[in-house]
Amino acid sequence: MRHLKAHRKLGRTTEHRMSMLRNLATSLINAQDERIITTLPKAKELRPFIERAITLSRKAQGLEGDNAAVQAVHLRRQAATFFHSGNRQQAASSGRRGQQRAPRTAGVAALKRLFDELGERFKDRPGGYTRIIKLGRREGDNAELAIIELVDNPKERLAIENAAKRAKSGGVGKKKTAKASESAAAKGGRRAGKDKADKTFEKEETTAARGSGEEVTDEQLEANKPQGGRRAKKTEQTAEEQDTNE
Repeated sequence: MRHLKAHRKLGRTTEHRMSMLRNLATSLINAQDERIITTLPKAKELRPFIERAITLSRKAQGLEGDNAAVQAVHLRRQAATFFHSGNRQQAASSGRRGQQRAPRTAGVAALKRLFDELGERFKDRPGGYTRIIKLGRREGDNAELAIIELVDNPKERLAIENAAKRAKSGGVGKKKTAKASESAAAKGGRRAGKDKADKTFEKEETTAARGSGEEVTDEQLEANKPQGGRRAKKTEQTAEEQDTNE
């Protein structure tokens, strides 16, 4: 039984592991295409970690009442613990040789984007903010790689819009083709169909007889048939020559 085995240690101490997850969360939020490539165990550990932070930003979007601003600040401070969003509990000059450590601006930017953009996007989505896609094994150490990305990202929205445009343009093209065929049949063009062929090889007398309801005789039908062309004449001449030769 897997008692007391809720998470993966990833071969790191607690402090190292939490710092790594904060860095991965910052990279995922600040990524332009909202996706990063890492190993599969890290992606599976990052998924619940980052989704808890997104849930805090989603709650901040639905606050109401007089103390909504105070609650929003409280939620923002809670979410700040998921990122390196400041030099908390560190001296002003704790770097090597007394150099002042640079501010952690990436975590601050990730926290701002989390509450300004992602909270608004996922305010009607009750969980499931990320997606993991397996990539196979990496050459060298044979580690299993994976992509972890935010759902409804810009690339995904662009693909949906392009598919909708293609479907719309395809329907318009079919309508244009149908209209063109109908207009060609109406004008009596080359592909007007059977009606044009009947009208072409039918004499006026036969047409008038059909319209008046009179019976069409066999003689009229025989006269209505098209006469043979040059090839028919040649065939008749050839037959006469054969008879003469015989």
